Amino acid sequence: MEYIMRNAGLEEAQAGIKIARRNINNLRYADDTTLMAESEEELKSLLMKVKVESEKVGLKLNIQKTRIMASGPITSWEIDGETVETVSDFIFWGSKITTDGDCSHEIKRHVSKVKRQPSEWEKIIANEATDKQLISKIYKQLLQ
Repeated sequence: MEYIMRNAGLEEAQAGIKIARRNINNLRYADDTTLMAESEEELKSLLMKVKVESEKVGLKLNIQKTRIMASGPITSWEIDGETVETVSDFIFWGSKITTDGDCSHEIKRHVSKVKRQPSEWEKIIANEATDKQLISKIYKQLLQ
């Protein structure tokens, strides 16, 4: 994927969003890639560059796995005669990203997760088979 992105010229591209005075137009993890841009035109340009470079090495963009999300109105996209699905939210690195930027659902999810933790911890401590020295080490580590 690194080879494709480099050859697509994404590092030099002006398209992207500004974060801490840096231009960010793609995030990658394993075989997932997220392209980002300020405008629909910029995003289309980035996507087509990646598509072209992928095809040069025998890879094909899977339209069924491709999604578009925008914070404003967006037109319907077609690539090679297939319509690209537009979504209002998606999971990115375990967090829900929404078009409106609302993060209350993420806060609730994390609070709920924290509330569940003590009960799980209590089950481990109460288990007779649990090494008490190990419990002590884990507890001390959690407090740091």
